[in-house]
Amino acid sequence: MSYFVTGGTGFIGRFLVEKLLARGEKIYLLMQDTSMHKYDALLERLGATSKQVIAVNGSLTKKNLGISKADMDKLKGDVTNFYHLAAIYDLYAPAEVQEAVNIEGTRNAIAAAKAMKAGCFNHVSSIAAAGLYRGIFREDMFEEAQKLNNPYLKTKHESEKIVREECKVPWRVYRPGMVVGHSKTGEIDKVDGPYYFFKMLQKIRSAIPQWMPTVGIEGGRMNIV
Repeated sequence: MSYFVTGGTGFIGRFLVEKLLARGEKIYLLMQDTSMHKYDALLERLGATSKQVIAVNGSLTKKNLGISKADMDKLKGDVTNFYHLAAIYDLYAPAEVQEAVNIEGTRNAIAAAKAMKAGCFNHVSSIAAAGLYRGIFREDMFEEAQKLNNPYLKTKHESEKIVREECKVPWRVYRPGMVVGHSKTGEIDKVDGPYYFFKMLQKIRSAIPQWMPTVGIEGGRMNIV
């Protein structure tokens, strides 16, 4: 049996692939021709061979992820878990790009999972699916999302909705918060988003007496992983 992963060379993806590799099963990664250098780097990082972690040519924006009939025939009935991690994680990316990748890409991933008769579709969503909801957004909440006026928030909400309403394969949804690095090694992919916020907090704290509370900052909560 085997696993199929989209977004396997991303920050969360490569740690997932490492965990799956330890189980001793084959792992198939969706890869574009233009990203094969990332695949080679991942194999080197993991100390794995191309027989353990197998590249499957395709694209999120194509029907059935653009997987060829020959590759689909090999995958059919062999994939126990399909992990869909690939997405645009950029708050400022053009709306049309985010819609094509996050929304239609999820639809194409679901179709591919069905075509290969995968045992379970694992969708890595985001706490962004809650929009700008104030308070604690629980696992059993979805429709309660608020203020989805940013393309990123909207597309993450819509892609999860597609899984919930259209996926015929048994499914699971995961909603990580803002992933800022590895909890043990401190490894990061790039300095963006939350990192600038941390520096802002540091500057504010340095500019005022230590005994003075920073109302609205120390009293709030952020979903950081």
